[in-house]
Amino acid sequence: MILNLISSPRNISTATMYSFANHGAFKVMDEPFYGYYLNLTNADHPGKEEIIQSQPTAAAEVIEWINKTKEEFGQVFIKNMAHHLIEMDLGFLKQYQNILLIRDPEQLITSFAKVIPNPKMTDIGVKRQYDIYEFLGGECVILDSNEVLKNPEKVLIKLFDQLDVPFNSNMLHWNKGALPEDGIWAKYWYNNVHNSTGFSKRITRKKIFPSHCQKLLSESIQYYQKLYKYAIKAD
Repeated sequence: MILNLISSPRNISTATMYSFANHGAFKVMDEPFYGYYLNLTNADHPGKEEIIQSQPTAAAEVIEWINKTKEEFGQVFIKNMAHHLIEMDLGFLKQYQNILLIRDPEQLITSFAKVIPNPKMTDIGVKRQYDIYEFLGGECVILDSNEVLKNPEKVLIKLFDQLDVPFNSNMLHWNKGALPEDGIWAKYWYNNVHNSTGFSKRITRKKIFPSHCQKLLSESIQYYQKLYKYAIKAD
């Protein structure tokens, strides 16, 4: 079995990977298409050259790497980013059990703009998630990060019921520190997760939305809303 998480950025994807790593039955893989994406787009990301050197940069080679990991470990959980899965034949996704991890675009863009001040639709992955959903004919599970954080146990139990896989309560907590499977970019992005021991509710104070991103929000909210109605709810 290959469980394939397809997330937007500035989400709880890394915490979700840590959760699955603590399940006990899954080998986790951290963003195996990151090097491919950076090599293809030349996007300005911290540690770009180091990341490109650390992974296969051809889509077919990444898929082969995933398949070999499945052969070795039996059950694999992949943390993927939607905006990495571009300019490739997506047919291989139909061999996986896919999970879309979405987030309210207002929250996503507010957070993302602190890192990349002028994000584009191709940066935030919201439309790409919807395109992938349509490509899969809706044959995937949808998680919304806010719903997960309301009640992680309840939402994960519902997820595992849909996947027909036994849930393990060990997923709700993990030890502080890094995972051996962390990508080499962890030093730039994973500090909060390395200091966590479980899913943490976000601070509820209102953060100021960057006004110059209003058009991007208007364009992305429609795709999010279409997906959110199918998301597993905590209530």
